[in-house]
Amino acid sequence: MPDATHDLSQVRLHVVTGKGGTGKTTVAAALALALARQGKRVLLAEVEGRQGISQTFDVPPLGHTETRILTDRSGGQLWAISVDAKDSLREYLQKFYKVGKAMTVLDRFGAVDFATTIAPGVRDVLLIGKVYEAAGRRTGKGPTAPAYDAVVLDAPPTGRVVRFLNVNAEVADVAKVGPIRSQADSITRMLRSHTTAVHVVTLLEEMPVQETVDALAELRRTELPLGAIVVNQLRDPLLTDKAFTAVRSRRRAPLVEGVSADLAGVGIRATNGMVAGLLADAANHADRVALEREQDAILEQEGRLMIRLPFLAEGTEGGGITVLAQSLDEQGMV
Repeated sequence: MPDATHDLSQVRLHVVTGKGGTGKTTVAAALALALARQGKRVLLAEVEGRQGISQTFDVPPLGHTETRILTDRSGGQLWAISVDAKDSLREYLQKFYKVGKAMTVLDRFGAVDFATTIAPGVRDVLLIGKVYEAAGRRTGKGPTAPAYDAVVLDAPPTGRVVRFLNVNAEVADVAKVGPIRSQADSITRMLRSHTTAVHVVTLLEEMPVQETVDALAELRRTELPLGAIVVNQLRDPLLTDKAFTAVRSRRRAPLVEGVSADLAGVGIRATNGMVAGLLADAANHADRVALEREQDAILEQEGRLMIRLPFLAEGTEGGGITVLAQSLDEQGMV
């Protein structure tokens, strides 16, 4: 699995997770685009039914069928899918049990709904099973020719990602033998191999950072391979180091004089209220920068590859997703 050398070159399944609101879907999309821009055939998959991929790339809502959404000038292709548990179960039953028209009867009696909403762990097996099948699928042009060079999974948030990925333990009490158990074991082997990496997206705020640290510890305990820590939405500091130190010291008199002189130098008549307001804004900004530095230091202690992505004032519109993809490439994530 990827270690302190941060070598992700052998990874074919990139699992992207993160606390809700950190932008994990955006990062997953940017990662998939970065891989496609290298001339690779890439599948981007979501499993929560939120249609985050279609919104990010401004394409029609995705279904359970793999759909090409982008062709890069490098020759790379980006395909996408919104995995549906019920459709996955139907495919599974047809593949292993050849149910055919009997599926209509199963639907009528609620068997499909039961398996996908009530039976513990089975829903996750079905969702990730579709991703597993795509990651391991061959083209028919040779035993070593994969259908996709890379698969990027927009996974559930950190609060439940380990349970989602550790499907074998979840279905052990439901299916001790048979095709479902066999598939769960195969999925577990794939997820724990050196060709898989779990990347965690975070913000430099206390709660997301703590949840990231907790998730990394849980991933290690379950022997799931760690990838990079992606710090998202970073803003450039507005103060020089000297100004930052001065503002944090709260030595008011020199600051008032300096701000007043700077305003006068550009032809602005400074009032006491104006200077006080500017200093208050500077103090808030300095406190924010100090907090971010503290949280960044905590993440550095994890010993993972740290990827830092800029804050996009206009979101992913107007080429923003390309900016993030290029940043991921430049920082060695692909």
